[in-house]
Amino acid sequence: MSASAAAVAPIPANAENRYEVTRADLPLSCPMPGMGLWNSHPKVYLPIVDDGGESVCPYCGARYVLSD
Repeated sequence: MSASAAAVAPIPANAENRYEVTRADLPLSCPMPGMGLWNSHPKVYLPIVDDGGESVCPYCGARYVLSD
């Protein structure tokens, strides 16, 4: 695999249990942009600001924490 192909490879969707996100990532969705979608669940938007800075995806259980 070439270096350029590795640089654009998507992050595996639902591979982690906890993700730290910033306000630049808002509006927050799971899976996030840049994640591979072929083996993931439907996109769902998470109200992380309304949830006090932490949201959990109802499909995969990934926990998102707002770091700023």
